[in-house]
Amino acid sequence: AMTECFGGFDPGFYQAYQEVNPVADAYDVRKNVYNLYHMLNHQVIFGETYKTAVLNIFSTITSSV
Repeated sequence: AMTECFGGFDPGFYQAYQEVNPVADAYDVRKNVYNLYHMLNHQVIFGETYKTAVLNIFSTITSSV
């Protein structure tokens, strides 16, 4: 999830990762929970710049529950 938080890696990285350690079915929901921590942390450190990202992730999480 962290690799996708700030732009992501090359698609080959994710393909190779899947071959070694397949991602669980509910990953699309869980990755938002994992990345919310990092966005909240960045908001505390860097300020309001991350507020929209935090609210978007929170909205995505709450709408998928």
